[in-house]
Amino acid sequence: MQTAQAARCLEALGSATRLEIYRLLVQAGPGGAVVGDLQERLGVPASTLSHHLSRLLRVGLITQERQSRNLICRANYERMNGLLAYLGDNCCEGLEPSCGTSGAA
Repeated sequence: MQTAQAARCLEALGSATRLEIYRLLVQAGPGGAVVGDLQERLGVPASTLSHHLSRLLRVGLITQERQSRNLICRANYERMNGLLAYLGDNCCEGLEPSCGTSGAA
């Protein structure tokens, strides 16, 4: 992953609502979650959810698939792992394995 791509992904996750959506999708696993279920869990209007999903989709952090009348959203684990690898390789270089976290043993 390039620096610009990582920045776009981090920017997309920089909203509390989008971060919560992404967390729910990661926790949902490979099967993903139906948009209606996400809306119910988050308690946001459909238009707001659509906007946030669009941002995550644009940067490749999620995928969407239509199944009959349902729109299924899934976390893109390959993209997530690429972002984590970028952060580990480029941001923690030269630091102890704890990556500079305080209180690590």
